Amino acid sequence: MTSPTSQLLLEDHPRASVDRALRARASVERSGFVPPTFADGVIFAQDIEDVVLTMKLASKYGVRIVPRGAGTGLAAGSCAQEGEVVLDLSAMNQILSIDPVQGIATVQPGVINAAVNQAAEEYNLFYAPDPASTAICSIGGNIATNAGGMWCAKYGVTRESVLSLLVVLPDGQLLRTGRRTIKGVAGYDMNALMIGSEGTLGIVVEAVLRLRPKPKHTATLVAYFPDEVAAAAAASAVSAAGLTPSVLELMDGKTLLAVDSAMGTEHHNSGGALLLAQTDGYGADLEMQALELAIKPFAEHCELATTEQHAQALIEARRQAIPSMEKLGTVSICDIGVPRNRLAEAIAGLQRIEAERGVSIFIIAHAADGNLHPIIVVPAGQSIISGAPKLALADMFYLAQELGGTLTGEHGIGLLKQDWLPEELGETSLQLQRRLRKVFDPQGILNPGKAI
Repeated sequence: MTSPTSQLLLEDHPRASVDRALRARASVERSGFVPPTFADGVIFAQDIEDVVLTMKLASKYGVRIVPRGAGTGLAAGSCAQEGEVVLDLSAMNQILSIDPVQGIATVQPGVINAAVNQAAEEYNLFYAPDPASTAICSIGGNIATNAGGMWCAKYGVTRESVLSLLVVLPDGQLLRTGRRTIKGVAGYDMNALMIGSEGTLGIVVEAVLRLRPKPKHTATLVAYFPDEVAAAAAASAVSAAGLTPSVLELMDGKTLLAVDSAMGTEHHNSGGALLLAQTDGYGADLEMQALELAIKPFAEHCELATTEQHAQALIEARRQAIPSMEKLGTVSICDIGVPRNRLAEAIAGLQRIEAERGVSIFIIAHAADGNLHPIIVVPAGQSIISGAPKLALADMFYLAQELGGTLTGEHGIGLLKQDWLPEELGETSLQLQRRLRKVFDPQGILNPGKAI
């Protein structure tokens, strides 16, 4: 049932819809979390003025707004329910300009991540943050969660590639953060504050992204191991050797079986776990030789890609890992981070949790920076937020904490990880952050209940 205040906003906004099918689709995302009810309505923003009008009306009537991009979030950060209105930004999907001399792109929030790279490639440039969902996730969502991806160990996460933002605040005011230069320390870093705030402080309507020169050369290697612990030990050996690969991805045996089944590949025939590595730049081949030397004591077999097509096929197998699991049932994609030298301990701990809780856990990881994605797969339709799956999620957080890590490396808190946030942040930090949020949003109308 639509709340009276939502009704007033929806009646006053020319881009609003209360169609049931649209509300249902806009209320969920890729996390597997299903809210008990649907949002009261959806506003399909076409431009900045639509977003400004939405927040002015929301502020006037006290309506709770949930910003949404491509809907690929993994922590229920863009899920919505009764009493809330979804603000869909997916139609704001234009690349406004590219300056190849300065190495920047100005884009709207609905632009798909891969589209930025497609446009930048014309100038021999690239945009570094590349989540596995690059073909379907939007820049606005990447900014909201400070997303990472396969290249982040060398090139950094989203925060290192966003120079400036244009943001609509909860009262409808426009705020420009950051600058178009690489350096700048005037005032507090409002740009960094917005990135990773999960849409709780303001709504990004334009972003200036940092582009980088495309590497002149790339070397790609795949290594197979008897098990996941050996693969993790090899990844730690790469770090210990002082190497900085542009890609170092781990997939466990169960993931290899899922990918093989979905894609017709035969990775699992070569080993019980896999490391995918890339080095780039003028010294790519020399660095790859050193990397191969570091991991050989742990590996059963190493194979260098001999063609660009072979390399892309290996990268695609990693990108298809989660879609391959989604064919098996409902997935809950966790996102813990541990110190790089404790990766093997983390994997052993996840295998123990799987046995103790009786849930199926698949493991993929950005091995170069210790960011693991333990993925719980349950039969289609089964809840991921109660029973054994939720207990397993809690166990994963406590495991990460015990190893000196974090309960989220790049997916955010959303709704799914609220239970364990106070233990990671501590009461002093949590209360300070809540007070900061109230400075931006004293009415509490922007993405309520999410992040903190």
